[in-house]
Amino acid sequence: MDMEIIFPEGKKVNALYRGFTIKTDQSPDNGGGGSAPTPFDLFLASIGTCTGIYVLLFCQARHIPTEKIKLLLRTERDKKTRMINKITIEIQLPPEFPEKYREQVIRVAGKCSVKKHLENPPLFDIYTKIVNS
Repeated sequence: MDMEIIFPEGKKVNALYRGFTIKTDQSPDNGGGGSAPTPFDLFLASIGTCTGIYVLLFCQARHIPTEKIKLLLRTERDKKTRMINKITIEIQLPPEFPEKYREQVIRVAGKCSVKKHLENPPLFDIYTKIVNS
């Protein structure tokens, strides 16, 4: 898998992948224009949306309506390091959600592949290469 990262202007950094342009920008507080999510916002969104697809597919397979279901992702930060030390995902279910599936939907949500990669992170190999245009 190759993804190209480009710098269009200012504090914007975009990823070109599979015909999509994934745009990011820094907040105005950090010198950007705030025109797109920050890269870290996309990181958190990838956790939430990955968890969401597992919940969605679980419900669709059982013909459970999903219009009233939503997930809330919350973070807690370490005061000293400012790093996130806890992510909580609340799956909000309507009263008519079948009781017999409530524990199962939690287990399925935990199978998110982004979360799994955080539990067993890949190695990073970062290097430079001079290329002629």
